[in-house]
Amino acid sequence: LCKPRGIWLSFDPKPAHQLDLAGMSLITPNRAELFALAGLPDEATEASLNAAVTAVQEKFEPVIMLVTLSEHGMLLCPRSEKPTLIPTVAQEIYDVSGAGDTVIAVLAAALTAGESLKDAAELANRAAGVVVSHLGTAPISAEELLNA
Repeated sequence: LCKPRGIWLSFDPKPAHQLDLAGMSLITPNRAELFALAGLPDEATEASLNAAVTAVQEKFEPVIMLVTLSEHGMLLCPRSEKPTLIPTVAQEIYDVSGAGDTVIAVLAAALTAGESLKDAAELANRAAGVVVSHLGTAPISAEELLNA
């Protein structure tokens, strides 16, 4: 329903929900979710990560996939382009609760505001770096994001 109307559809997938992700504009799985969606084992190698990215891109064809990789940063995977690693900027990690939600919210908001994909992903990465420095789930203020 969204696609023909030009409406951007973003989703943070949870493979256990078994929803059809085909044609999403943006998906933001973490590493474990990526491998579950791909139906592949995580062999903890770059090759297995690349294979999982390719499998999910071929299966669901998202316009953009941003894979969160905990302390290793994020992997930005636009359709038909080579993935780009965005290193983490988190200084201190107390709690990763809510980091994925922050990533998808900031990325989608930045893209909607007209930022480039690379700049939007880097902003989302910085926002995640701020929220993981708090205990429990925490919102990020505009001031915190600007300081980051």
